[in-house]
Amino acid sequence: MNAYRRRRFPRDVIETCVRWYLTYRLSYRDLVALMAERDVHVTHTTTMRWVFQYVPEYERRWNRRAKRVGSSWRVDETYIRTRPKTGYLYRAVDTQGKTVDSLFQAGRGIAAAMAFFRKALTSSAPRWPRKITLDGHRPSHLALRRLRREDHRWKYVIVRKSHYLNNVVEQDHRAIKGRCRSMLGSKSYKTAAVTLAGLELVHRIRGSGASWGFLVRFGLPKGGSE
Repeated sequence: MNAYRRRRFPRDVIETCVRWYLTYRLSYRDLVALMAERDVHVTHTTTMRWVFQYVPEYERRWNRRAKRVGSSWRVDETYIRTRPKTGYLYRAVDTQGKTVDSLFQAGRGIAAAMAFFRKALTSSAPRWPRKITLDGHRPSHLALRRLRREDHRWKYVIVRKSHYLNNVVEQDHRAIKGRCRSMLGSKSYKTAAVTLAGLELVHRIRGSGASWGFLVRFGLPKGGSE
């Protein structure tokens, strides 16, 4: 299946707009101006739809090809401005700073933490974490306790509380939050969730030493103008 089927613009235009928006501190209207200089006339709503449509696909393709991360996770959550109120981005990295997974949630309670741990485990399957290091946020600790009722294998995961060891993930938040500040707040949780997933994807690609061409070469099928 060609992911760019029936698109008015060529594949390279779509990929360029999505990549530039996620990589650099550009607005959708900035992209419109940059593409106009290349005699490509698009609207800001079109580029926004491209981001929402293709980020999940790019993320799936990357997850199938990405190298495995370590089994010792550092987990933390950070606030992200959205409308009507602030949301929270849960993130986990290994001891080398490689991103394990991320999930944007409306709150930071037990249910939100459980949802994140389930998602992170799915992306790391069949490998289970050996250690998980958390800060003092109690709901995250309670979430792991409740997960032991769902699957006994969670009982063998060592859970630690250490602000010092979690400096790795806390410092890693800066790259994502720095890009979010230029967006002046997302208009909805759905918008924020897709955009943050794209920012995380770019962050992973950079951290792995790969390039955006990795997705082009091993990801989506090639196709002509659509």
